[in-house]
Amino acid sequence: QVQLVESGGGLVQAGGSLRLSCVASGRAFSSRTMAWFRQAPGKEREFVAGIDITWSGGRIAYEDSVKGRFTFSRDNVKNTVYLQMNSLKPEDTAVYYCAADNSRGPMKYTYWGQGTQVTVSS
Repeated sequence: QVQLVESGGGLVQAGGSLRLSCVASGRAFSSRTMAWFRQAPGKEREFVAGIDITWSGGRIAYEDSVKGRFTFSRDNVKNTVYLQMNSLKPEDTAVYYCAADNSRGPMKYTYWGQGTQVTVSS
């Protein structure tokens, strides 16, 4: 069993930055696929960024709209993954979720955090 706890969300003006953190409980953190998703009001949840150990050998991937602005990283000592978000835009407003373990399929994550709200004002 894995528990994920996100933090770091908040209200920021367009062009600003935020860093999200996700602390994971449980063993074997360094071998787990980890990712960030987001869900805006009225929209489906979408992949943002992550490291896919199970299916892509540890490749880090980004959704096209965040490439060059967001950076995914992990600290295996602290069992934590981060999402550094720069040059934020109002369309980045969403609840951001941390996810772990996609052994059932590349986009089928087993564990989810409770989410953290990110609001970008124009």
